[in-house]
Amino acid sequence: MSTYPLLSFAIWIPIVAGFSVLATGSDRNAPLARILALFGAIASFLVTIPLWSGFDIANGGMQFVELKSWIPRFNINYHLGVDGISMLFVVLNAFITVIVVAAGWEVVKSKVAQYNAAFLIMSGLMNGIFSSLDGVLFYVFFEASLIPLYLIIGVWGGPNRVYAAFKFFLYTLFGSLLLLLSLMYLFINSGGSFSILEWHKMPIALGPQIWLFLAFLVAFAVKVPMWPVHTWLPDAHVEAPTGGSIVLAAIALKLGAYGFVRFSLPILPDASHELSGLVLAMSLIAVVYIGFVALVQEDMKKLVAYSSIAHMGFVTLGFFMFSPLAVEGALVQMVSHGFVAGAMFFCIGVMYDRVHSRQIADYGGVVNTMPKFAALFMLFSMANAGLPATSGFVGEFMVILAATKFNFWVAFAAATSLIIGAAYTLWMYKRVIFGDVANHHVEELTDINKREFAILGVLAVCTLAMGLYPQPFTEVMHASVTDLLRHIAISKIQ
Repeated sequence: MSTYPLLSFAIWIPIVAGFSVLATGSDRNAPLARILALFGAIASFLVTIPLWSGFDIANGGMQFVELKSWIPRFNINYHLGVDGISMLFVVLNAFITVIVVAAGWEVVKSKVAQYNAAFLIMSGLMNGIFSSLDGVLFYVFFEASLIPLYLIIGVWGGPNRVYAAFKFFLYTLFGSLLLLLSLMYLFINSGGSFSILEWHKMPIALGPQIWLFLAFLVAFAVKVPMWPVHTWLPDAHVEAPTGGSIVLAAIALKLGAYGFVRFSLPILPDASHELSGLVLAMSLIAVVYIGFVALVQEDMKKLVAYSSIAHMGFVTLGFFMFSPLAVEGALVQMVSHGFVAGAMFFCIGVMYDRVHSRQIADYGGVVNTMPKFAALFMLFSMANAGLPATSGFVGEFMVILAATKFNFWVAFAAATSLIIGAAYTLWMYKRVIFGDVANHHVEELTDINKREFAILGVLAVCTLAMGLYPQPFTEVMHASVTDLLRHIAISKIQ
């Protein structure tokens, strides 16, 4: 294991790079800002690779731990560490940041330095969320990450960007206040400790566990987002620039699901069992009902946004069936969704940059003018629909397989999403890509350039590699998932 503070590097390199980019100033220095941003993003990704290569897959505990006193008076520490669950998301976040910086290379022409700086700073803050082992440190990163995403939507978004940004901020802020109250309760009842790992071992009576669980549920459900607190997401996606939608889908939605794994399940095991039926019901509604909502959308971004809610429903469904197969399937789904949803939003952005419309009715026959793009878009559409041999299939299949052992009707309801997902995804693809050239806008389209092809090509390789050989992902998380479920089971027996 490396003796270097790799987690601190993963957090602070993108943040420092972001402020360096910001210092380039006006758009007269846009080329310099782009180059600095790309180098900063690549450097941030490179420092996360040793986290994976040096990770001990037999150890389910925290690795690459860093511990320094921060505010001694209140026993608040700069405490970092990753296990087989959180490490995957640090690497994924750094990878997606490179994709986002490259995606906006030619497209963003206004406030270029500020745009790239916001993504780099947000990347560092999100790595802080996935790495924090101190409650206050987690909360600081959790709240601070809202600011750059709020600015990305509000400054570079569409016509209703201010409304979407405020809605996003208010929803998530409300959930965060409940999270803060819960952290304060845990601090007081633990004898004055903000250590998340100590909270995992702390005995709490069932009554307080129930109230804490409900507070955590609201805080993290808004972030996922789960039904019925999901309505901010379609607005945010529609108004956000392409890079904002990619990060929102690939990383930001994972923060809520990660919160369930790091807080709700290990700290409140009895309440997690008691209220698992509520979470399973909310998850199935997201999987089935939201899938039908996606089916009637006329805006491509809105359709993929609703599909993200349905796919994330599989994640929360898997977590609360308390089996290794289900939890690992949910985590695989989270990583896969980062690749697939990010690619889907980039594909929509490619078309929007040329036609300046996201309406399905404004397209038709795109394959005639953009054949390379159509082929890659088909791959990601198939992955979004859960086609075998793509990453989109692996996680959903694992969760459904685990559900058959848990309850047949839960498995049946979850499996219907494969049909619904194929319906809305392929129906959109057919109307946009196939047929005769619909209008002169489509007739004048040019196929993807080298930069766009490289971005989609890398995401395609990731999607296929994970679909064909998911073992590198599952073996990393297996020991940590086993330890988590053993802890929940022992706590329930006691």
